[in-house]
Amino acid sequence: MTYLNGKNVLPKELFQQVQRYCSGQLLYIPAPSGHRKSWGEETGIRRELEARNQIIREKKRRGSTLEELAEEFHLSVSSLKKIIYQH
Repeated sequence: MTYLNGKNVLPKELFQQVQRYCSGQLLYIPAPSGHRKSWGEETGIRRELEARNQIIREKKRRGSTLEELAEEFHLSVSSLKKIIYQH
């Protein structure tokens, strides 16, 4: 989320009205419903985690133990179980 100065983006009349109600305050204006991006969509972290999780599942199929995977990926056994058995 980026900070914008209302004076620079709002029409003068609208800016003055908003200023009357919340001058000097931070105002959050959410996107219209349906325009919200899902978690990790903008940064690509969701794709990175899914790729990592695929590697984890493949290593488990090839015989790696949960303890070995926990050490390699720095995750708890509990977290690994969620990744492996979720699909």
